[in-house]
Amino acid sequence: MAKSSADDEELRRACEAAIEGTKQKVELSIRVAKTSGILGISGKLSRGAMAKPRVLAISTKAKGQRTKAFLRVLKYSNGGVLEPAKLYKLKHLSKVELVTNDPSGCTFMLGFDNLRSQSVTPPQWTMRNVDDRNRLLLCILNICKDVLGRLPKVVGIDVVEMALWAKENTPTITKQQANPQDGPLPAVAEEGEMTVTVERELVSQAEEEDMEALLGIYVMGIGEAEAFSERLKRELQALEAANVHAILENEPLIDEVLQGLESATNCVEDMDEWLGIFNVKLRHMREDIESIETRNNKLEMQSVNNKALIEELDKLLERLRIPSEYAASLTGGSFDEARMPQNIEACEWLTNALHGLGSRNLDPSFANMRAVKEKRAEVDKLKTTFVRRASEFLRNYFSSLVDFMMSDKSYFSQRGQLKRPDHADLRYKCRTYARLLQHLKSLDKNSLGPLRKAYCTSLNLLLRREVRKLCLFSFFFFSFSFPFVASFC
Repeated sequence: MAKSSADDEELRRACEAAIEGTKQKVELSIRVAKTSGILGISGKLSRGAMAKPRVLAISTKAKGQRTKAFLRVLKYSNGGVLEPAKLYKLKHLSKVELVTNDPSGCTFMLGFDNLRSQSVTPPQWTMRNVDDRNRLLLCILNICKDVLGRLPKVVGIDVVEMALWAKENTPTITKQQANPQDGPLPAVAEEGEMTVTVERELVSQAEEEDMEALLGIYVMGIGEAEAFSERLKRELQALEAANVHAILENEPLIDEVLQGLESATNCVEDMDEWLGIFNVKLRHMREDIESIETRNNKLEMQSVNNKALIEELDKLLERLRIPSEYAASLTGGSFDEARMPQNIEACEWLTNALHGLGSRNLDPSFANMRAVKEKRAEVDKLKTTFVRRASEFLRNYFSSLVDFMMSDKSYFSQRGQLKRPDHADLRYKCRTYARLLQHLKSLDKNSLGPLRKAYCTSLNLLLRREVRKLCLFSFFFFSFSFPFVASFC
């Protein structure tokens, strides 16, 4: 007989390594095959339900005065190393059911009452042989009885037969006396080398004595469990048939039962009808609630979006708004020296507005809006108007300033008095409009050419007049002071 995987010490150590850190002790580890399909008549797996190798490990964990029991499912990784796959608590184990489609009796299912989806069929576990199956199930049942104080429902498996199997396969372990002088004795058999693990009895000694007495009544031995079970089933069927006949003989009771059944049927039908009506109303109410929730969610989202849109539009309108005082200064304001601070402030605002409405500094979604395009055109129109007015004013200002200086004889040298031309007043007046020229340069570079030409033309007239006056004064001075020099001239 091949060695059971429950006695494999390497498998046990691999399981302990996989759950290291959980402070759990591995009581039993055994290899199984996990399937999710339905077994056919021949015992083979149906198409699409391939068996997957798994390892089931029964572990316990002491927590104070209590002990917790777990069923761990471990799978092999790509490197062949065991790793935890699922964890079940044995306190939730409610049913152990043998799969009847498997003629070998090695396939069973474990039902847990805390699974989220009870409609999904639990996985099926297939053992190598019946001994491995009995060994695993006995370990689970013993732990449930000792730790939890209860047993799960067992379907398709004879518990008495399993108890007899456990009694027959439980080895007798004798204690050996060791002589201190002879040294320690070698272990007779380690736990991993034992053929079958020692299991505690599912049936107590008193229950076993009662069972033997019952078997003695039917003149059967303890090993004839199957025959005894069949005989008990036949007697149970006979008793049930006798009870049915006794009931049928009592006609008033039958009539009363029939009337009760009829009234119960009517009540059930009425309840079913009312439940159907309530279900329809609840379904309509649920649909209405879902529709209301959907609309509320859309309204909330729309409200949030509208709020964000209003904030963005307020920011955009703030950028697009043209202050009336700046518009008045740019389109029709005076360029007098007293008004220059207001004009410079309007120029700074115009420069910032043009920079803010540029395609590089504006979101593409805003740049294509009609309002933005119209406002940009309006700002460009303001710029063009202001540049034209300022350029025209400066050209006239340069010309009038030079004419004023040329008409004032105190600026030039007189007879008998040589005077150096004083341009301080000219520099002061030009410095007043220096910042205006800088803003004109940033707004429209092409406007500087005509201004340079006008400035140079006006200043050239002034300089030529000053040079002519200086030359005439020098000529007369040398004529009166050095006549012989004048004769050569």
